[in-house]
Amino acid sequence: MVEGIVLEQVRGFLESRVILTAAELNLFTRLDRQQATADGLAEELECDKKALTRLLDCLVALQLLVKEDGTYRPTDRGSLLSSRHSHTELPMVLHLNGLWETWSGFTETVKTGTNPRRKPVSEMGKDSLQDFIGAMHVVGRKLSKEIADSYDLSPFKTLLDIGGASGTYTAAFLNRKPTMTAVLFDRPDVIPVAEEKLRAESLLDRVELVGGDFYNDELPTGCDLALLSAIIHQNSPEQNIELYRKIHRAILPDGKVLIRDHVMDTTRTYPPQGALFAINMLVATEGGDTYTFDEIKNELTAAGFVDVKMVRKGERMDCLVEARKPS
Repeated sequence: MVEGIVLEQVRGFLESRVILTAAELNLFTRLDRQQATADGLAEELECDKKALTRLLDCLVALQLLVKEDGTYRPTDRGSLLSSRHSHTELPMVLHLNGLWETWSGFTETVKTGTNPRRKPVSEMGKDSLQDFIGAMHVVGRKLSKEIADSYDLSPFKTLLDIGGASGTYTAAFLNRKPTMTAVLFDRPDVIPVAEEKLRAESLLDRVELVGGDFYNDELPTGCDLALLSAIIHQNSPEQNIELYRKIHRAILPDGKVLIRDHVMDTTRTYPPQGALFAINMLVATEGGDTYTFDEIKNELTAAGFVDVKMVRKGERMDCLVEARKPS
């Protein structure tokens, strides 16, 4: 029984690879527009007919496609991987597809401490960047509202969303508190994506969009709440201390920083998703990791913050740590 469970976990990559390849070929979007035969798709997509047919039939077996009279169309589950779906999960799947190559260097990483397949963020192409931002939006659609609802926003006037990507959390916080305004800070090539998303939410008049790099630039000043949502795990401890110091300089006295991330227990084995994510950071970043509460607290304290508290516990990268800048 135990052997069967272990083998089931190991074989999971087979189904993953099938779905990732289908997403890479954008099959679900194509079939969502119009059902098609394997012959027609092979010609249209310039694929080998036999290989594509096997892929399509496997997707039927996985209940992501329906096959009727030789034609294929998405199931309700499969349609979630179409870019046409209002709640598409395709960007996250494409982001995970990009991680496939990176994770293939894990064994070498364990042996040497360095992943030869890791690509620096600076080498991330436009498509990869769009996939990453889209993936973060997919993950944050529901969770951002849950986070905003769970945290007391009543004392705050202006949010500084650092590395705010498409503005998912900015929108959730502003929708939660209609009198709040925000400053979204992210790389200049990300700002147009945030502008589009926030305009669609009718929130653009309450948000200042500022382009910059928090590794090299100072942060916008004058806000009383700074949000680091899924940021600290990509950094080394030294990078986080420097970022906390920038936040300390930027926010108003008695202002607070709110960190959303995995927060590990002292054994570094719980939550399980945090332990897996630590591997993701090991293979994908130069110094990133998941951190314990004590590690986060010590670094915030070193940067000048006080009253460091864990204000929310969770298993889905939904922990919240809060700290205050003294008056």
